[in-house]
Amino acid sequence: MTHHEQELSDLKQRLLSMGSRAELAVAQAVEALVQRDADLAREVKEGDAAIDQLEIEIDDQAVLLLSHAPLAGDLRLVLVIMRASQNLERIADEACKIANRARDLAEEPPLKVPVDISRMARLVLDMLKQVLDAFVRADIEQARMIIPLDKEVDALHKQYGESLVASMTRDPACIQRGLHYLTVIKRLERIADHAKNIAEEVVFMREAQDIRHAGKLSATPGEA
Repeated sequence: MTHHEQELSDLKQRLLSMGSRAELAVAQAVEALVQRDADLAREVKEGDAAIDQLEIEIDDQAVLLLSHAPLAGDLRLVLVIMRASQNLERIADEACKIANRARDLAEEPPLKVPVDISRMARLVLDMLKQVLDAFVRADIEQARMIIPLDKEVDALHKQYGESLVASMTRDPACIQRGLHYLTVIKRLERIADHAKNIAEEVVFMREAQDIRHAGKLSATPGEA
């Protein structure tokens, strides 16, 4: 392995480490919410600094690699890693926001909500696991299969949002806690968006084809 190849390998390993930490943060934040565990919610917040530091290290190493005028394939890989690290950092931020709501809800009386947060979280976490695996194996078929899953999360977000609003309307006493849950499902929906973004980057890495916003660009006027 040449020095350049070793640097690329190190960069990929940093991204995977960042991905594992972001995935764990989401899982722990949801667990803190479901289990009403304020201590675990605080752990999620405390772990965010390490993820932020990894993003900085990835950016610094990527800029150094780009200065070496890499070949087209390596150039795409470095660009994809930089973009993916930005999405992972935002995923970790969303996990922190869920943890904040979990901490607040742990201090309030339990509220039986008409939504299955765990179901939505499992779908989101599955997207995240699959996209990291697709990146490792440079598997564009798997990456393409992840993208439509975002629509499933969007549908759950809409359904759950309507159920929560209806529940809050019936019982004003649960409005504050209901708002916390509305925030949680919105944050999960955003995590799915970021996982989809990374999947699109994997396709770009292998095919040099930018498929971001492809659906919007192909829509006829009035459909977008």
